[in-house]
Amino acid sequence: MRYSKNLKWIAVASTIGMLAILLGGALVTKTDSGMGCGRHWPGCNGQLIPTEITAEVLIEFSHRLVTGAVGILIVILSVWSWKALGHIRETKFLSFMALFFLILQALIGAAQVKWGQGDFILALHFGISLISFAAVFLLTLLIFEVDRKFDADKVRIGPKLKWHTLGVTLYSYAVVYTGALVRHTDSGLVCRDWPFCRNNDIGLPTNMHEWVQMSHRAAAFLIIVWIGYIAFHAWRNYQDQKVVSRGWLAAFILVLAQATTGATVVFTRLNLAAALVHSLIISLLFGLLCYMVLLVSRSRHRQMRDGGRPEV
Repeated sequence: MRYSKNLKWIAVASTIGMLAILLGGALVTKTDSGMGCGRHWPGCNGQLIPTEITAEVLIEFSHRLVTGAVGILIVILSVWSWKALGHIRETKFLSFMALFFLILQALIGAAQVKWGQGDFILALHFGISLISFAAVFLLTLLIFEVDRKFDADKVRIGPKLKWHTLGVTLYSYAVVYTGALVRHTDSGLVCRDWPFCRNNDIGLPTNMHEWVQMSHRAAAFLIIVWIGYIAFHAWRNYQDQKVVSRGWLAAFILVLAQATTGATVVFTRLNLAAALVHSLIISLLFGLLCYMVLLVSRSRHRQMRDGGRPEV
């Protein structure tokens, strides 16, 4: 059964729009434009539309406009998907998650503007937007799955890969949080060398900012090793299931690219383009990991339905 092409266009536009929100939020933070509109929300500097435009005002106000426009798209996508694809098991849950976390991240952003918040709370902002992006991304895949462009129904995943998939996806969120914490605590340049902090000395950090920076690097190193191991396991044992083996290969490539851009950010002293690419890659990686979780969910449901057990 085929659904309206308009729904597909809205899904694709919503996914791209959520990426724009993620990158826009990163741009606001990296350019210190968070107070571009002062303590006013939803208006800007006491006006509905600001008349005095500075770089900070342009970045902050544009981010708000994009968030509002994409929010409308996601409302349409969630409601339409609920009605058109409600029979698909994951649709209603993903529709709710996409809308709920989009609203939540907007409220956290508004609270920061109106009253200010601590760095450890602000670091959650990017992660919350990331959940909304992942939900929209998976909804988009479900919509295209109707035409069998993406088919996760026939996948069978063993317990070993299942637990690694769930574990590394949850852990990736911790890596995202530590990365956001580096940004919000202004710890980006406290360690000017890489991979270690001062002249590549392997000694322990000496202050809170160094601890934040090096904790993120340690967390990033572990996820590279973990995803590398999973990709190797999937390649050896799931060659007959291309969506699994190639999916984990893509995840490994993305996590290597993430580490490379992270090092580039340090070497270029927080180059804005490199920092935004860094944010983009982690968004794509998290979306892909969530898709692998969906495959695990589909596999488990199929095994319960068929009364079978996985071989691997």
